[in-house]
Amino acid sequence: MDPDFRVCQITFDTLLELQLEAEGRGWATRWTSIHALRSQVKEEDVFLQSLMREERAGAVLAVRCLVLFPAVGGRNSGGLATIDLDPARFESLQRIDRDADTRRALARMFSLAVGGITMVAKM
Repeated sequence: MDPDFRVCQITFDTLLELQLEAEGRGWATRWTSIHALRSQVKEEDVFLQSLMREERAGAVLAVRCLVLFPAVGGRNSGGLATIDLDPARFESLQRIDRDADTRRALARMFSLAVGGITMVAKM
C-alpha cells in the first residue's frame, strides 16, 4: 500500500481555505476563483484523496488531490475535481482511512468515481 495514500473528510470552509492557499501560490490545479468554487460545490463536507506529488530536486512542492464533493443544484449528485495542496497542510488534515481495508475500499470508490458513475435500472 502506498504510504502517501490518504483520504480526508473536510468542511466546506476548509476547502475555501485550500482554494485561497492555491490561488496565493499561483497553482493552476484549483478552481479559477472562490466564486467558481461556490457555484459548483454545495456547502457541505467534501472528501480529498491524494493522487500524486509534484516534486522538484527531491522536494515535494505540492500534493495533487481528488476532491469528491456534493454538487450545487443536484439533490444527490456530486462532482469530482482536482486541487493542489501544500504537503504540510495536507499532512495536517485528519484522515479517515486508518486501516488497510478502509483504504482499499475508499481507493476503489474514488477509482469508480473517476471512471464515471451512471445510475442503472435493475433488470
